[in-house]
Amino acid sequence: MNLLSINNLAKIGREKPLFTGVTFGLDEGDKAALIGRNGTGKSTLLNTIAGVLPADDGTVTINKAAGVSYLPQNPPYNKDDTIREHIFRSDSPKLRVIRDYEDACAAMEGNAGSQRSFDELTRKMEQGDLWNYESQVRSILSTLGIQDLGRRMGELSGGMIKKVALAQVLVEDTKLLLLDEPTNHLDITTISWLQEYLAQTRRAVLMVTHDRYFLDAVCGRIYELARGSVRLYTGNYSTYLEKKQSEAEIEANTERRIESVLRAERDWLMRGPCARGTKAKARIQHDMALINREKFSADKGFSFEVAGRRLGGKILELHSVTKRFPKGFAGAEQRAEAPVLKDFSYTFSKGEKIGVFGDNGTGKSTLLNIITGAVQPDSGSVVVGLNTSIAYYQQNPVFKDTDMTVLEYVKEAAEVMQMNDGTVLSAALFLEQFGFEGKIQHSPVSTLSGGERKRLFLVRLLLSNPNFLILDEPTNDFDIFTMNILEQFLAGFKGCLLIVSHDRYFMDKIADSLFILEDDGSVSGYVGKCSEYLDYRRQLRAEQEAAASAEKTARRQTAPAVQAAAPSGTAKPRRRSFKEQKEFESLETEIAELEARKPQLEEAMADSDYTKSAAAGTEYANLCAQLEADYARWDELASLGD
Repeated sequence: MNLLSINNLAKIGREKPLFTGVTFGLDEGDKAALIGRNGTGKSTLLNTIAGVLPADDGTVTINKAAGVSYLPQNPPYNKDDTIREHIFRSDSPKLRVIRDYEDACAAMEGNAGSQRSFDELTRKMEQGDLWNYESQVRSILSTLGIQDLGRRMGELSGGMIKKVALAQVLVEDTKLLLLDEPTNHLDITTISWLQEYLAQTRRAVLMVTHDRYFLDAVCGRIYELARGSVRLYTGNYSTYLEKKQSEAEIEANTERRIESVLRAERDWLMRGPCARGTKAKARIQHDMALINREKFSADKGFSFEVAGRRLGGKILELHSVTKRFPKGFAGAEQRAEAPVLKDFSYTFSKGEKIGVFGDNGTGKSTLLNIITGAVQPDSGSVVVGLNTSIAYYQQNPVFKDTDMTVLEYVKEAAEVMQMNDGTVLSAALFLEQFGFEGKIQHSPVSTLSGGERKRLFLVRLLLSNPNFLILDEPTNDFDIFTMNILEQFLAGFKGCLLIVSHDRYFMDKIADSLFILEDDGSVSGYVGKCSEYLDYRRQLRAEQEAAASAEKTARRQTAPAVQAAAPSGTAKPRRRSFKEQKEFESLETEIAELEARKPQLEEAMADSDYTKSAAAGTEYANLCAQLEADYARWDELASLGD
């Protein structure tokens, strides 16, 4: 079934059209990504498709029966709304019934007058077969770690706000998802789950993302937005790269052939041929068209090492650092009383490149802020060496004067950058390496897109020539081109590097060891790549969940006998409500389906194809986690009377 049709769509940018003649469509189950450099109009195109922005030309047709859900890059919210109000603020008829039913259930407590409304909504739940749908909604919220639906949106961290916005999109009863940077601000655990969910869902997906592992695992189509038009590449991101390489080779060969022809034609033109004849006119016009053609320009890649500042014997030391936040503090949703950091000590050595790994709310940004002095620890100390020059890339950089030009802004940090080979790059040339070429260097900072501003902030930071570089989510809102440039720069960086990033590909390329921030505030270490740690953790959790599953199964099998042996004089347990009975029956069906799926995944995990085995491992870990939650809830409901 066709869900989305786009025909000759166009949108005008600040200086020229962002895109014109965009035409494509999506059917049910299609998974597509929109990629391109910052400033080419990816978010604008997605906003136009979603109806947030009007098109300057062309049409967008969305199947009304299918419906569409849109996750913008920076989801809007009312800080006074509860999580529940935000998630259930939807036009979906099914979600409205479930929301009203939940309200009626709450009103029933101590209020017999609400029985009629409760009965009517129960009938609607029955008629719409919404019990399983409600269970799916509950499962999504639980998996995303959204437990207390009564919390206010204004109390949440950026990562939790993104999770709530994502949950709102995923629970809606629609068949088309438009997602703008869905992995931004999410922890790696949540990204792995989302990757598996989108790969398996029958819903069609069109997303903008820079996460290369995500693109490979989910998408079967890549739409590249470049030079004002969109081009389709069938296959995942790896296939796209192979095709782009072939295209580059073909275009380079074509350029060489054209230049060879033009050398002879220029000689002919220089002789001043008579243009009165039809053939001569046509030949001159053809030659001029070749001379004025849009010339092929391959993506610029570069590799260099800066002549960095010398590090002293003492670089940076952490001594028994502990930090707590008060209950309800934004960013500490799951840390009501426990410390965010507990008695952490570490001495940095020259050339270390360390990634910081942890789920949202575990204190990654807090650790960086303590090291840079932006936040003071409750106890312990941070000692910085005399020759240590720290540069800190924050998630949301602030620009004091956006009227400055791009070049003026970076020149405030340095006029030149000296390389290891003795050469010197001016600020303008350094900007060019990061994609700021031509007129954009003389444009005000205010005219840049969000991704371009963050890239500019990074360039200025690097020009300051630090020897201890701290990066907090540097890949958020960057295009893949910028990511490749940054990876090449950091690979040659001789100083110390501390990175917080949810991008697994980026972490694998740069970090050679990890700080693991645990739920109790402690910090452990892991020597190896991020993907290796994820595989290790996945295997460990699968083993733990398998053992717990076996124990739960044994408890379920013995539960009737235990109940039968209970003394007759004991008080009768509370009976299950109608809603709880429906949930109990749904759980039994769901548990049976999950248990039947486990052997299939165990077999798939042994596949020699790493991509397939890794995907199976992710699904297996999620399945075991869901089983654990289902078993616990089943036990709770089973203890109640029928």
